[in-house]
Amino acid sequence: MNENNVAVIGAGITGLTVAFYLKKQGIPFTIFEKNARAGGVIHSMQKDGFIWETGPNNAVISKPEVLELFEDLNALSLLETAPSLAGKRYIWKNGKLHAIPSDPLHGLITPLFSFRDKFGLLLEPFRKKGTDPQENLSSFVRRRLGNSILDYTVDPFVSGVYAGDPEVLITKYALPKLYNLEQKYGSFIRGAIQLMKQPKSDRDRKATKKTFSAKGGLSSLVEQLVEAIGQDHFVFECDHLKVTPKEKEYSISCSRGELGSFTKVITTFGANHIFDALPFLTGKGFDDASVVRYAKVAEVAVGFKEWKGIPLDGFGALVPSKEKRDILGVLFMSSLFQGRAPEGGAMLATFVGGLRHPEFVALDDESLKTLVKRELIQMMGIPDFSPDIFEISRHEFAIPQYDIATPHRIAAYDAIEKAYPGLLLGGNGIGGIGMADRIKQGRELAERALYLNSTF
Repeated sequence: MNENNVAVIGAGITGLTVAFYLKKQGIPFTIFEKNARAGGVIHSMQKDGFIWETGPNNAVISKPEVLELFEDLNALSLLETAPSLAGKRYIWKNGKLHAIPSDPLHGLITPLFSFRDKFGLLLEPFRKKGTDPQENLSSFVRRRLGNSILDYTVDPFVSGVYAGDPEVLITKYALPKLYNLEQKYGSFIRGAIQLMKQPKSDRDRKATKKTFSAKGGLSSLVEQLVEAIGQDHFVFECDHLKVTPKEKEYSISCSRGELGSFTKVITTFGANHIFDALPFLTGKGFDDASVVRYAKVAEVAVGFKEWKGIPLDGFGALVPSKEKRDILGVLFMSSLFQGRAPEGGAMLATFVGGLRHPEFVALDDESLKTLVKRELIQMMGIPDFSPDIFEISRHEFAIPQYDIATPHRIAAYDAIEKAYPGLLLGGNGIGGIGMADRIKQGRELAERALYLNSTF
């Protein structure tokens, strides 16, 4: 048994990042994936001049690890960042789309917020700091910014990112940067000003905050990672995979039989699968590890060879729950990235369901098409709804909600790792849901495996 032999479970973006950096360090490893392809939920499709995603549509370079991954892959030419218009985002209110204010002047004249809350922004730096680390996002924002800003900025933002509910999400875990601004500086505004004044290293500046994808779709990044890792490191179609601890090693098996023994195992699957893959944990006091609530989402790609609706001059449009519409929002994908639709056409990514309307995800295709048609005709000003592409992707376990169960889940993960040396737990149940979070976690898991190699 090679003492550096590592099993990576899951070939989504987290697992691929782990494997890529293990290979760079010369550590032997094997990746086990239940599907017949790598990428996890990332999957780009192409047809008749259109490109769309069935999973994540884009991400943000919010951490330097994102840019460093492209650099280390020698794939900067593959990276595609959205133009400046991506900073323009719309909110639906009272039958119209309104741009989210981008400066103080527009903040004063926007119809999205009440006069009281506009004036209240001036008082935000002087409001008392919260003391409850388990405060939900609704309470947090209402306390510091007011009801209208909660209803017409934060609520739709949460629908767009988590497909969630600000009453459910805990600020400390769902939006830790926001929570830390208040805790460290006593104010969002004061904290933001202080952060702007702080000098940034060259590495800090790699986190450009730009929206990005890959040329040809995010699957292009997956393909580049697979090529760099090497096909011989992958074992696909591993249904019912199970890990069994033995003395100083772990054996891996699945429906195909025994797959070998490894001194280290890195998991990158969702928290809801932890006891399926690690059955030896059952009854050991780690129950909180699998307690996670997921939002269901139906993602609908709607493509037009000839666009006749409103100008698509922004990132997209979000719908507050207060407006009681049947979709969560729309992304203007053909305005963000090249080649997503034929010249003069449009590609929209429309989202339905979430915690707001999970029942909509179970609608049959025709009913879901009727729902999306009705919403897009009104929101997007489409005179004739005759799309050339209409593709539905349903996700029963789309996005984990970082709710009140989160700190207990984190503690359970930590306890498991302490109880079982060589077992490293990742996945989107901890550490953040965004692609930047996944890439950062993958790299950290690889570095931890390297450290264990030097200490075992």
